[in-house]
Amino acid sequence: MKTVIIVILSLCFSDSLMAQNDTCKCCTEKHGEFDFWIGNWKVTNPDGTAAGTNKIDKVQDNCILRENWTSATPGYTGTSNNFYNTKTKQWEQIWIDNKGGSLYLKGNRTGNQMILKTDIETNKDGSPFFHRVTWTLNDNGTVRQYWETITNNKDVTVAFDGLYKKVE
Repeated sequence: MKTVIIVILSLCFSDSLMAQNDTCKCCTEKHGEFDFWIGNWKVTNPDGTAAGTNKIDKVQDNCILRENWTSATPGYTGTSNNFYNTKTKQWEQIWIDNKGGSLYLKGNRTGNQMILKTDIETNKDGSPFFHRVTWTLNDNGTVRQYWETITNNKDVTVAFDGLYKKVE
């Protein structure tokens, strides 16, 4: 009798676990790797001046990490959707701003950093370049976003360097 009850309970429990997995396909450890960026943030430039504000939240049943950026420069905003692509086993970001600019980045987390890059393109001078954006989770809970444009695989231009501090 005890064996029958144990079997029934374990069947019920495994069905319950399967139902939980069915309801949240994006609740895995991989899908949570970029969660350190979730929050309401005040963002500053390296000299301490305001760069803007950013709200990062999870949407679509935890499948998308959504960014809503408002620059300190009036009239500039942008939104990105970030997601872990289970087919390619990498993180992807699609960024679109209100000026028609866009970026498509791909990569993975390494240690306390999320490192995403664009594919190689050719600039107006015919030189190959790509963008690399690194988000670093600092020990004090702040996040540094460091965006580089790399030309000819050696010349680096910093496009953005911002420090994110949570707004309480």
